[in-house]
Amino acid sequence: MTAKILDGKALAARITEELKPRAAKLAQSGRKPGLAVILVGEDPASQVYVRNKIRACERVGIESLEFRLPAETTQEALLAKIAELNADDAVDGILVQLPLPGHISSDKVIDAISPDKDVDGFHVASAGALLTGKSGFLPCTPYGVMKIIESAGYDLAGKHAVVVGRSNIVGKPQALLLLRKNATVTVTHSRTSDLASHLRQADVVVAAVGRAKMITGDMIKPGALVIDVGMNHDENGKLCGDVDFESASLKAGWITPVPGGVGPMTIAMLMTNTIEAAERRHN
Repeated sequence: MTAKILDGKALAARITEELKPRAAKLAQSGRKPGLAVILVGEDPASQVYVRNKIRACERVGIESLEFRLPAETTQEALLAKIAELNADDAVDGILVQLPLPGHISSDKVIDAISPDKDVDGFHVASAGALLTGKSGFLPCTPYGVMKIIESAGYDLAGKHAVVVGRSNIVGKPQALLLLRKNATVTVTHSRTSDLASHLRQADVVVAAVGRAKMITGDMIKPGALVIDVGMNHDENGKLCGDVDFESASLKAGWITPVPGGVGPMTIAMLMTNTIEAAERRHN
């Protein structure tokens, strides 16, 4: 058996097309939706992510406002910039690219963003809304994962899903979103003993631990749906996920590639959240 490849790039392109008329309608009613993107420092990976997000804005019809701040920017100066953007009526969404330089607290920065403009879905108000089943912005990567599963026509009700990773950005919200769809969820992490035994029972695996090719085919239940959130580099410097694609794709029923799986979907859901933020504010 060879797994069906879940093409996140193609799905993201479809979602982007569906957003264009919504962006155009907003533009006709007064102004284009606006996303402010803040990048502090010169991290090369962050620069690539920011560039991809700005290109996506152009494709959808979102006005992107880019602020590149030097690495030595103080926390106070960054918080002042966020306060200014919170008050700016031309800005519907605010994104601060992580990671930030060591002297700046990510938590303080995320908490400073208005929940109405928290299109990354990281604010404690967004997290609380997710936990309690209220409406709020969903974190883009777990949101994208759910859209991929939906596109496969896969019914999660009663299935055993294993999430590998417990971060606030992916692991924890992912578990909550899977629970919403009536899956039975196990959250595992770097301290879990005998991870393989948990994975072998999983109908669905979401790998978000940040270790190259850590999950191999012998850990996968035959026919499982495998979503690889990892973005790592292998021993040859080639981009790879947390799952060893070669061996896992021989056991899984469905699998996402790296690159071309979850990555494009994260950006597509950021665009979705930004349009939604603009629509809420217009209404």
